[in-house]
Amino acid sequence: MLAETKTRLFLMRHGEVTNHHEFRYNGHHDVDITKRGVLQMRSLAAYFKEINLNGNPFKIRSVYSSDLIRTVKGARMIGEALGLEPKEVPGLKELHLGRWEGLTREEAHERYPEEAHFSFLNLAKNEKVKGGETIEELRARVMPEILKIVEENEGGSACVVAHGGVNRVVLCVAAGLPFTNIFNIEQDYGCLNMIDFLTDGRVVVKMMNGGPNHSHSPTVLY
Repeated sequence: MLAETKTRLFLMRHGEVTNHHEFRYNGHHDVDITKRGVLQMRSLAAYFKEINLNGNPFKIRSVYSSDLIRTVKGARMIGEALGLEPKEVPGLKELHLGRWEGLTREEAHERYPEEAHFSFLNLAKNEKVKGGETIEELRARVMPEILKIVEENEGGSACVVAHGGVNRVVLCVAAGLPFTNIFNIEQDYGCLNMIDFLTDGRVVVKMMNGGPNHSHSPTVLY
């Protein structure tokens, strides 16, 4: 009966990206993952394979990602481990950062000095870079896709490989937090969040920024 009362979402951030050391604003900018990023996603794939082999009532039925390579690669590894074909969902892309896409903060300030005052904290105040999205606009794009995934996997589990900004929005909504708190939530490369959607409409965040790539997390979660 347990599996009929809730649907579990395993929500991950992609592995470490190749330009992580440059602190670039990737957004929709397509960037690959590093060798370490590959190892992080392989670790998650092995973790989920163990879950499915252990008779877990929340057997994983589906794997999803955005259509950016940094999430697609991880979803493919997880799908291969579980014998599932991943589904790409363009609506799960990272926050669009407008004309700052692919730039460092210093490059953006030099190129667009009129926006030199802007920081990520402004996003939580419903502000944005020219041509980009606000956090509220990201929510309006992402949450219908997440709820559709939950509906498609009712009574079971689904894996979603997404992005730091996307995950923070989902976690804020799930926990009932205002977006002014969004950057109080950490999302490390290769991290795992676990969210239960109950049939009575409640949503419970079971784990945040954990998983097999974090030594404090248990091996298998039920």
